[in-house]
Amino acid sequence: MSKTIVGFMLVDAPHSALNNAGADAGERTDNIVRVKAIQKGKKKYPYVSGQALRYWWRDTLEQRFGWKMSPISREKKIAFTSANPIDYDDDDVFGYMRALKAKEGGTVTRVSPLKNSPLISVINQAPTQDFGVMARHEGNPVPYEHEFYSTVLKGIFSVDLDSLGVFYSTEKTGYKNMHQKLEEIAEERGLSHEKESKKWTMPHDVRTRRAQDVIKSLPYLQGGAKLTSHLTDVSPKFIVLAAIDGGNHIFMNIAKEEDREAIIDIEALKEVITEYDDSLLTDVYVGRRKGFMDELEEPLTKLAGENSKIHVGTIKETVDQFSDKIPELMKE
Repeated sequence: MSKTIVGFMLVDAPHSALNNAGADAGERTDNIVRVKAIQKGKKKYPYVSGQALRYWWRDTLEQRFGWKMSPISREKKIAFTSANPIDYDDDDVFGYMRALKAKEGGTVTRVSPLKNSPLISVINQAPTQDFGVMARHEGNPVPYEHEFYSTVLKGIFSVDLDSLGVFYSTEKTGYKNMHQKLEEIAEERGLSHEKESKKWTMPHDVRTRRAQDVIKSLPYLQGGAKLTSHLTDVSPKFIVLAAIDGGNHIFMNIAKEEDREAIIDIEALKEVITEYDDSLLTDVYVGRRKGFMDELEEPLTKLAGENSKIHVGTIKETVDQFSDKIPELMKE
């Protein structure tokens, strides 16, 4: 049996430009900045890249939870972290790749136990073009343009609990996490070691803390571009959390567009919870910020009344209740 936390979230972006694509050389003017957007046929969907979301998440973990971040080194056009998941929380949870000299152990890589999608607009829309001028100087004003949008962004994520705090020295891409010096550190720190499988495991309390911090940081998620003029709270306003046996993300399709509005498909949520009941390792926890999608209050309350394995609350209550289940999940 494998153990994976699966999460779904909605981020309210009512007047936002959270991730920009920069200037386009083909534009009619030089001073125009576009937001990132996916084109599907004639429809456009603004999005925040998965990398940007991970940057926000990593920054929140450092600022709010005091995570010890791996130092970054740069050589010419490449940059890399220390690739030390024993000492640095983020190297464990966010993964790494670092090319070492052959005598140092060669290239080490680690597949990130935390995986996430981009945050993508639920509804299609053409971003608004905003015109501005820089006019605080003598002479002619300098015009510029940028885009912003009003939408709801959806995203999914997962945390592979079997991999978190577990490192291998196997000669396989993504699984050669360890090199000779790191194995010496692992031995000094007393990590458990299985020689046959070349597997090193961090203490249970460290693995549990890292997993809980990743989830507990969600209500405090911070970041985004253009905050000076488009201030946006990027913490989730709707969230679903559960643990599942397997890696498939069962909540990916529970949000959709209806009459130009983003909605949660309660029937779709109900269906996946029912159909995957045999795969769920925990109850399903659903959180919503009051003031956001208030029309969901009645159907969610009804859903929880019909199924004792569904718990509904605020974002913080939901995250805390689910986090309390993680220590049990981390046991072998």
